[in-house]
Amino acid sequence: MYPGYSREPHYYETDQMGIIHHSNYIRWFEEARVDLLEWLNLPYRTIEDAGIIIPVLAVTCTYKSMVHYGDLVKIHVFVDNYSGTRFDFRYELVNLTTNQVATIGTSSHCFLSSERQRLVSLKKSFPEFHKIFETYVMDQEN
Repeated sequence: MYPGYSREPHYYETDQMGIIHHSNYIRWFEEARVDLLEWLNLPYRTIEDAGIIIPVLAVTCTYKSMVHYGDLVKIHVFVDNYSGTRFDFRYELVNLTTNQVATIGTSSHCFLSSERQRLVSLKKSFPEFHKIFETYVMDQEN
């Protein structure tokens, strides 16, 4: 199971009170998503080299408690839905300094042909990629 993505906030990510600015959480979700794909041995570069792009269709973010400069956070990433053409991620950001869930969020994506901008079915066109995602989703459920 994916161990999560850990990071320390940078000073430039804070506001005048030393609290992480709300806009950074969406970036952190992306960092965690990229890290998950690396962990799955299917980095974005491999996907893009195959002629696939993964646009963001929607994103949500709910703030539960503050993260300050100097805190350490871990972002857990889950794939909630995977159809072969689309998938949804869920994020849980835990402030390891306070042991509180600080933020939760989601993002929805699809697989598009970078050349034709058309939906791609990984199951049909890239079965090796499909198997990686399908296996990860099944492993999460166990």
